Amino acid sequence: MTFFKSLPDDAGPANVFSKYPEIYGAWAKMSQALMNGPSPLSQGERELILAYAAGVSGCRFVCVAHSAAAYAWGVAPGTVERLLEDPETVPVEARLKPLLAYVRKLMLTPGAMTQADADAVLAEGWEEKALQDAIAVTARAAFMQRLVEGHGFVPMSPEKAAEQAARRVKLGYVNLYPAFREPR
Repeated sequence: MTFFKSLPDDAGPANVFSKYPEIYGAWAKMSQALMNGPSPLSQGERELILAYAAGVSGCRFVCVAHSAAAYAWGVAPGTVERLLEDPETVPVEARLKPLLAYVRKLMLTPGAMTQADADAVLAEGWEEKALQDAIAVTARAAFMQRLVEGHGFVPMSPEKAAEQAARRVKLGYVNLYPAFREPR
């Protein structure tokens, strides 16, 4: 149950975004550019990073929603859950592991980041744009965690998350919200 009496019990970010379009319209556009725009990281990899960042910080709502989005983009189902259990043994592309280690550290101990952390990612052949995008996706996860936890949103079921993820893949981040839809 949400902390706000003006919101329904099953409220989520869409309720807040639609209620305050002057604030969240720009957020949706940024999210669209970050998550679906040009990047060395695929949309699935970006959703995986977002879900993983949320999961390591304990935000079930964001982790469930974006795990489903990663899976909708073709990431193997269960990957996020396995990463959260033991990131070293998960069968993901080897060069993704230092990037995920960077994301984990950035989410849990941002003040402890060092040049060596960045160098480990770049040494795997990632370009700086990929690292920048991973940092921005991690920052988005932190923002969304504060938004959903601050409002008291209850995580959606995996089934509802899968439905929402399919809509997100089809519509993108801006057109997902009726208040922000752009003409096609």
